[in-house]
Amino acid sequence: MALSQSKERKATALPGGLILLALLALIGAAIWAFVGIVSTAKNTEIGQVFLFIGEILLTILLASGFYALQPNEAAVVTLFGNYKGTDKETGLRWVPFWYKRRKVSLRVRNETSQTLKVNDRRGNPIEIAAVVVWRVTDTAKALFDVDKFESFVNIQIETALREIASHFAYDHAEHEEPTLRADADQVSALLRDKLQERVAIAGVEIDGAKLSHLAYAPEIASAMLRRQQAEAVLAARRYIVQGAVEMVEHALAQLSERDIVKLDDERRAAMVSNLLVVLCGDRDAQPVVNTGTIYQ
Repeated sequence: MALSQSKERKATALPGGLILLALLALIGAAIWAFVGIVSTAKNTEIGQVFLFIGEILLTILLASGFYALQPNEAAVVTLFGNYKGTDKETGLRWVPFWYKRRKVSLRVRNETSQTLKVNDRRGNPIEIAAVVVWRVTDTAKALFDVDKFESFVNIQIETALREIASHFAYDHAEHEEPTLRADADQVSALLRDKLQERVAIAGVEIDGAKLSHLAYAPEIASAMLRRQQAEAVLAARRYIVQGAVEMVEHALAQLSERDIVKLDDERRAAMVSNLLVVLCGDRDAQPVVNTGTIYQ
C-alpha cells in the first residue's frame, strides 16, 4: 500500500465576528445610499446608483464567506483544487468567497460490520462480525489520499475481519493455541492493529475493535453443538472419575491406618470396584446384603 503524500496544515481563516460587524456596517451604508436615491429620485446622480450596486455586491460576497464550526468539526479549505489548509477553530469563521470549504467530522464513530461467512483456521465455516470505533485525525489524508474515506474504512474492516478469522480456530485449537471464542481480547487487539495498518493512509485512527457476533455457520451448527455436548459430558466424567479415585484411595488409606479391617489383594480389588461403581454411577446405588464371603 502506497504511503500518503498529503499532510494536514492549518488554514488561514479569520474570526467571523469581526467580518460580521463590517458586513453590518456595509448593509447600513447600502440602506443609507438607497434612501438617498429614493429621496432624490429626480436628481439622482449615476455615481450614487453605482455606489449602491457596489455595496450590495460587496455585501453578498462578504456574506458568502461565512461558515460555522462545531466542536470536533473541521473545514478543509481549497482554492481551485489546491489544498490551502484545515480550519478547526470553533464558532463563526470567514474566508474569502473564492475559497471552497468542505466540512469533515472529527467525532468518534461506531461502525458495525456486516455478518460475514468465512472459514476459520481449521476450515470450518463460521459467521463473524465486529464493532469498530474510529475517528478522522488527518483531514488532508482523508479527503485527498483515498476516495470516499467512509467507504474505504468499511471495506478495510471487512478485509481485516476475514484475515483475522483465517488466523484462528473457532475453538478446540491444538497445542493450546488462542481461539476466536476463548481469546476474545487477543483477537480484538490483533484486529485493531491490522485495521490501523490498513486505514493509516486515510488519516484515520482506530480507537477500538471488538467481535460482536461469532457463531458456527447454520449448516454445521447442529453437529458442532452435539460435539460440544459430548465433550462437556466427557469432561464431567473425567472429573468424576478423578474424584472417585481420590476418595477410594483415601478410604483404603484410612482403613489401613486405623486397622479396622485387613484386606488382601482380592478383597481390596472388590472394594475398589464397588466404591467406583457407587461413586461414578448415574443412579443411586442399591444395597446388597451379602451373607456369605467372596470366596463362596
